[in-house]
Amino acid sequence: MLQSNIFDMWANGYDKEVQLSDDNNDYPFAGYKKVMNLIYSKIMENSPASVLDIGIGTGTLALKLYEKGNKITGIDFSSEMLAIAQPKMPNAELFQFDFAQGLPPEIADKKYDFIVSTYAMHHLTDPLKVTFIKSLLGHLNESGSILIGDIGFPTRHEFEECKNQHDEDDWDDDEYYFVFSEISEVLSGSCIVTFEQISHCAGVMIIREAKGTSDCYETPLPQAKNEAKTESSL
Repeated sequence: MLQSNIFDMWANGYDKEVQLSDDNNDYPFAGYKKVMNLIYSKIMENSPASVLDIGIGTGTLALKLYEKGNKITGIDFSSEMLAIAQPKMPNAELFQFDFAQGLPPEIADKKYDFIVSTYAMHHLTDPLKVTFIKSLLGHLNESGSILIGDIGFPTRHEFEECKNQHDEDDWDDDEYYFVFSEISEVLSGSCIVTFEQISHCAGVMIIREAKGTSDCYETPLPQAKNEAKTESSL
């Protein structure tokens, strides 16, 4: 897990660096806006909603939801990121906390309509991801969803293709990117898991608690549907 001071130093330039990578369709942030817009549109279908944003950063996504009347709770382990986010959303509840340790005690008993994480969980190893995601199921209201937008790939083949296109200086081996076919298999006993690929290196996982064993399945959705769904305002 990275240290918070790294993100503190990155805070002021983070949004510009992300935008540049997205505009150039480059790893690691190619598809960033479409990822955010897809998650935004899914939440707005049920707005106003209570939203927990894990790794809220500077509040790029949360602010748009906040402005539409959704109730925002956010956690991030960077105090500098939160210092940028909080003035934008004065009524949001923001907590400095390392989500590798779970959720902060202030919200340990709370439930939400949506739990969101964008470009944050790739700092957890796959076993930690699975444990954390399973723990989040108990923090969802009935019919609630976990929405994870991140660097990720449908299968190990696409992962290796992307990795082979970058040299050692570009590719970050200290990060643990989602491979949907692998993580969904582990989660399938307790979750309904779907994946929508957005770019060559990013996608959105939608996770709901399974009500019975017959509900547990994986359904990759075709790229053509993503483009229609992700047109929004971010």
